Amino acid sequence: MKKKIVILGSTGSIGTTLIDIIKKNQNKFVVELLTANKNSKLLIQQAKILKVKNIIITDKKEFKKATLENKNKKLKIFNNFNYLDKIINSKIDYTMSSISGLSGLEPTLKLIKYTKTIAIANKEAIICGWNIINNKLKKYKTNFIPVDS
Repeated sequence: MKKKIVILGSTGSIGTTLIDIIKKNQNKFVVELLTANKNSKLLIQQAKILKVKNIIITDKKEFKKATLENKNKKLKIFNNFNYLDKIINSKIDYTMSSISGLSGLEPTLKLIKYTKTIAIANKEAIICGWNIINNKLKKYKTNFIPVDS
């Protein structure tokens, strides 16, 4: 059975490295969601290669641009993390949270509820939000892996 994966910040260095690994092992993984802030062009390419049906682009300009340029009617493009209930319909096996800085804290907190194991490659989110993160990890029985970039 394929492992379900979410990648927060898939266009950054950690996200692109993880995608390279997944591309070589597509028979083992299905990517449920990719996210980015600004690099909508790369995000859409990644979604196409991995047959991802849902992406989130948080930058308003990039969201509008991506929506207009989206030729793939099967690809659903969202502009924030409030749509997770519509995107994720069963527990994700693994989430990689690699959105840099404090902007990565909110999406990380929101994804804990939906995932069995979350890996966080964001020191700022861990340092500033550890108490909140830890409480949510316990509440939803989510495993935690700190990842160093």
